[in-house]
Amino acid sequence: MAIRKGARGAQVKELQQALLKRGFNPGRIDGVFGDGTLAALKAFQASAQLLVDGVAGARTLQTLEIKSTDLASSAAIQDFSNRLTTEIVSQLFPGAPKKNIKKYLPSIHESLKEKDLADQHMTLMALATIRAETAGFAPISEYPSKYNTSPNGHPFDLYDNRKDLGNRGKPDGERYKGRGFIQLTGRANYERIGKKIGMGTKLVENPELANDPEIAAKILVAFLADKERKIKEALVQRDLRGARRLVNGGSHGLTNFSDCYRRGEKMMT
Repeated sequence: MAIRKGARGAQVKELQQALLKRGFNPGRIDGVFGDGTLAALKAFQASAQLLVDGVAGARTLQTLEIKSTDLASSAAIQDFSNRLTTEIVSQLFPGAPKKNIKKYLPSIHESLKEKDLADQHMTLMALATIRAETAGFAPISEYPSKYNTSPNGHPFDLYDNRKDLGNRGKPDGERYKGRGFIQLTGRANYERIGKKIGMGTKLVENPELANDPEIAAKILVAFLADKERKIKEALVQRDLRGARRLVNGGSHGLTNFSDCYRRGEKMMT
């Protein structure tokens, strides 16, 4: 399992020995994860250019070449996902129909596990992102609004010529409007993410597929995987606004995002 401060036992001792072997002295090799072990672990993580969170998870253990605990860590990741039942997630989405959570949650879990992102940080990040983008816990299409449609203009005309989205004029604005759990938007994102999830050009050719539950889950996770390191660094620093900005580019939905993440954290501690 992931090893953190307060842990005791043979796995902690093995961690301490591995740190000492690499020149990061944890103090007494006593199987107790205290301040000395925490400091040594963070120093090692910084040296190895890992996420400096003071937790010996799968990647840290792999880098330390600790085989036995690496297997346990993978099991711990699976256990975390399994703990997030429909009942628990329903409490994080007070306005969402429970039937939606029961229907779509398995696809989210499966996609996170496929990309080795089913740890606590990224699982809660995924759920908080859904809460901010599609509070009903279902993949949906973006609605026309003052942010995407000009007065008396055709739907999504303000997106048509957005070069930053890769759009090439009408009808790209409406064709590549936000869809899915994460509201994937713009021709360039449909092209890039479509290739990343193994769909080639199918997604850009048929953008409605972004609302297919399994594809929507893969899109969400691929988007988070692109910025995994920066997202985790922001979350470790308790910078929820920064984590949200990495996905959304701004602070839209920040209140719902933060509420979901913090509630999930408290429930899973």
